[in-house]
Amino acid sequence: MGGQFVIYLCLFIGSTMGGYIPTLWHDDIFSFWSIILSVIGGLIGVWVGFKIKQTIEG
Repeated sequence: MGGQFVIYLCLFIGSTMGGYIPTLWHDDIFSFWSIILSVIGGLIGVWVGFKIKQTIEG
């Protein structure tokens, strides 16, 4: 499993989780907060993926 794949996978998971959080307080999935939290979740996902990539590659 390549390092790029790990970063993209974490980006996808982070942005999906971030976009879904506003539905917990009964907000729409296409709301302003959903988009903002999706971007934040994606950035966190890239950071986590980069850290995992560093650990895998040694």
